[in-house]
Amino acid sequence: QVQLVESGGGLVQAGGSLRLSCAAAGNIFSINGMAWYRRALGKERELVAEINSSGTTNYTDSVKGRFTISRDNAKKSVYLQMNSLKPEDTAVYYCQASIKVTRFLRYRDYWGQGTQVSVSS
Repeated sequence: QVQLVESGGGLVQAGGSLRLSCAAAGNIFSINGMAWYRRALGKERELVAEINSSGTTNYTDSVKGRFTISRDNAKKSVYLQMNSLKPEDTAVYYCQASIKVTRFLRYRDYWGQGTQVSVSS
């Protein structure tokens, strides 16, 4: 059984910062790509940032220069440092990871439970 456990959401004023954390736990053989998604009220889920196993990153345009994704492979964790937050960043944030539970199986996607980020103006 694999679980992704998120933490770090909350309420912050515009211009403030938050750091989200996500740790993978359970029977894990290997982790490939990891990412953060978000879903704002009434909107589709969108990719915020992703990082591959080599550390290469990709960001959606609206967060470039403000958010930084990183990972710690030894801790099986991914992080999202969010600076200069804006009200439009308000959403539920989900971490996602592509995980193999044994060497013989394919990578499959796992998701965290979501953490609320609210930015007041």
